[in-house]
Parts: sequence; structure tokens; C-alpha cells
Amino acid sequence: MAKISPYVAIPPIIFLGLAGLFYFGLTRNDANVLPSTMIGRESPALIKVEKLREDPAPTDADLRVEGVKLVNFWASWCAPCRAEHPILMSMAEDGINIIGLNYKDKPENALAFLEELDDPFAKIGTDSAGRTGLEWGAYGIPETFVIDGEGKVLYRHTGPLTQRVLDERIFPAIAAAE
Repeated sequence: MAKISPYVAIPPIIFLGLAGLFYFGLTRNDANVLPSTMIGRESPALIKVEKLREDPAPTDADLRVEGVKLVNFWASWCAPCRAEHPILMSMAEDGINIIGLNYKDKPENALAFLEELDDPFAKIGTDSAGRTGLEWGAYGIPETFVIDGEGKVLYRHTGPLTQRVLDERIFPAIAAAE
């Protein structure tokens, strides 16, 4: 009869340990909460933002109008942007002021995206070079910022918006500002 080595159990134990760590990392509630040095500060300037549709591009003054607003960085080539779009549409229908910044995209592709899925943005511009995104600290899109009526950043979310994110993060930030 062949003797089984005690070392046979080591690979399954290592696998189970790593699987547990991955599971813990993926199920954390704060996975998309990134520390931002901008929280509580005045929002960065909308530099080099050009108009995307017929109406003027958003300006710094649009960030300081009364009421809470969202600034959403998005692109037509971004699959998570497509996934979050119905939530943005619902928020716009509920009267939330959303400023869209199309990030490193071709204008014709961005317009086709909005033509297909509809347009939730009260104001919209294009950041074709990514300069504004850099000033805002955006490194992955979609990214959404909650801005108060004085132009201060209240909250930043990286990744697609979901109902859970709205309920646990966005709506409380909006309520705190009102």
C-alpha cells in the first residue's frame, strides 16, 4: 500500500486561503470609496471643456448655482457607463441636476451614445484631452462627484452608480447638503 505524503494537503489549503481573501475583498461595502483630498474643498475648474451639443459647455459658474448637483465623467466606450446610464436617467427625471463630462471620447461617438440611450445631463461638455479629469483626480470612469450649491465637493464615487450606492452614499450626501 502506497503512503500518502502530508504535503498533498498544502495546495488546497493555500487555495482556500486565497479564495477567502478574494471573497472578502470583493464583498467589502467600501470597495468603490476612494479617499479624496477634494472632499470639502471647492471643485476644480472646468478647464478645456468644450461644448458637445448645441447648448454651451458647462462652466465654473454652473458648479456654483444654488442646489446640489452631480458631476459625472463618462464615455461612450465605457461599458460601466452604459450600465449606470438608466440610474442617471432616473435621477434626472427626479429633478437632480447632472453635469456630464464626456471623457477622452470622440464627439460623434458620445452623441450616438446619448441618441441611443437618451440624455440625462442638464449641462454637458467634452474633455477630449482628459485635462479636466486630471484636475478632478479622475483616473477611471465612470466617476461621479456630489457638489453643493457653493461648488464644494461633498462626495466622490468611482465606478458605476447602482441603487445601493445611491441609497448608501449619494442620497445621504445630497440630503446633508440641503
